[in-house]
Amino acid sequence: MFKIFNSNGNFLNYIISHNPNAIAHIKGNSANPNINGKIEFYQTNAGVLIITEIENLKISSNKSGFFATHIHNGENCEQINGNFEESSHYNPNNLLHPLHAGDLPSLLSNDGYVFNVVLSNRFNVKDIIGKTIMIHENPDDERTEPSGNSGNKIACGKIVNRY
Repeated sequence: MFKIFNSNGNFLNYIISHNPNAIAHIKGNSANPNINGKIEFYQTNAGVLIITEIENLKISSNKSGFFATHIHNGENCEQINGNFEESSHYNPNNLLHPLHAGDLPSLLSNDGYVFNVVLSNRFNVKDIIGKTIMIHENPDDERTEPSGNSGNKIACGKIVNRY
């Protein structure tokens, strides 16, 4: 049992009985137009529950099947020459990588499909509304500044209020 909920509750029951507070609809860049999906954000007493569901996230040249995911300070997913706009990681406390508030665990592709659930206490949902979330072509090495040597941004979504 989780201490943040009543004696009959857990995160699965929470998800079933609540709507997400925010959502990002994920779309691939021009080189990866088939990538699509959503990332939902639920504010809980323990932090933000982040549920990711992505299709067509194919294993790239890195062959590992892992893809870095970061919340960025950007406000849109516009592309210039096939690349998403440059913006820094969401990092309100000016911490080193991988301690930026927007640093999330890498996603693992299962034949192009991703389903992932993460709990983060690094931010509140209200703090990230209007920002973007990016998926990179490589895994995050958890060391290299500023983005973990994660390569090009291949998919993006703007985080918006659910309602």
